[in-house]
Order: sequence, then C-alpha cells, then structure tokens
Amino acid sequence: MISVRRAHERYRGGDAAAGIASLHAFSFGGFYDPDNLRFGPVLACNEERLAPGAGFDEHPHSHTEIVTWVVEGELTHRDSTGHATIVRAGDVQHLSSAGGVRHEERNESPAPLVFVQMWLAPQHPGGTPSYEIVRGIADSTPYAVLAAGAMLHVRRLTPGERTAVPDAPGVYVHVVRGEVALGAEWLGPGDSARLTGEPGLDVIARTGAELLFWELNET
Repeated sequence: MISVRRAHERYRGGDAAAGIASLHAFSFGGFYDPDNLRFGPVLACNEERLAPGAGFDEHPHSHTEIVTWVVEGELTHRDSTGHATIVRAGDVQHLSSAGGVRHEERNESPAPLVFVQMWLAPQHPGGTPSYEIVRGIADSTPYAVLAAGAMLHVRRLTPGERTAVPDAPGVYVHVVRGEVALGAEWLGPGDSARLTGEPGLDVIARTGAELLFWELNET
C-alpha cells in the first residue's frame, strides 16, 4: 500500500510573529488527527523555517529519537548535556532524549534557515540521553537509529536517475527538493509517501532531487 501526503495538506504551525513557520506531517501540538498519529516509529516530520534570530527556546524532550536534516542555512543546537553545535546542510544530527533532556534550537546566522526534523519512538523508553552529528553524510550512506529500529537513507539524484526504495516492512519517503516518480505517483517538494509491504519499488528523478527514506522494521 502507498499512501501519498501532499505538502499543502500539512498542518501549519509555528509563530509568524516570532519568525517561525512550521509544517507538520503528523498530529502535533494543538493539531490532533486520530488517524494521523504515527507511521510505525515515525511520530513527526516537521518542516521548519526560522528567520534570522528566531528559534525555539529551551524545552524538554523524553523517550524520543530526534533526527534533524538541514536544507539550507545553519542551525545552532544546545542541550542540557553540554553539547553546543552548528548543524549545516548535509549534516545528520541525532539527539536521543531517552529518560529526559532539554535543548534549544536557533538561527543565529544572518540568513534564513530551513530544516526537516523527524521524531521516532524508541522500542524501549528510558536510558541515558546521547547526541551525535555526522558531518556531510555521503549520498546513499545509511544512518541507523537502532533504538527505533529504523535506518535513514539520503539520496541526491540527477535528472533521470533511478534509485531503489529500501525493501522493508515499512518505508517513509520525504521529498526535500525536486520532483520524482514513485510507482504511478509524482511527488514534489514537501510531499511524502508511506509504504507498507511494497517491495521492488524504484524512484525516478524528474529533476535534480533530494530525498529522505526511512527504512522501518515495523509499521
């Protein structure tokens, strides 16, 4: 089964007065849809746009694997375990909130910031928070989030290039930029697809494209 969700269907959140624009693919904050709570371990896929100087003040998280992909600009991250980093396009940031952690995220640069943040539920809650950043992850290099039984694949495709969708019980696809064909469906920037029991699928790039695939052990 393939369920396509279009960019314009995302719930609009954020705080325009504070320079924050958010687009949510799942129920989030004040928006609740009982039929759209999660897909396997994936709890959130948020597109965030922060104006220069804008950001999310320090706030708590627990029992969540938080993976961030910067599209453009620079994201400044600080957390209660002492990490302070700048995340740039091409970096994968992973904060495992485990039993509890506080962090803040800001755009401290003079340019706009765009990033995609994805939340996954761990298979076993609790534990000790951890933090990792992979600088400039290479195309097709998988990144494992073992606590959630998930694997992230980043693909950057040239026009006409074909790539296989991971064969897994579930796959979550998010189009960062460009246009692609997934089976009989055309997907554009901000579109996503939830795949259940669909082995042997390919994605073909209509234009230059960047995609995030989550390979999931369960749905």
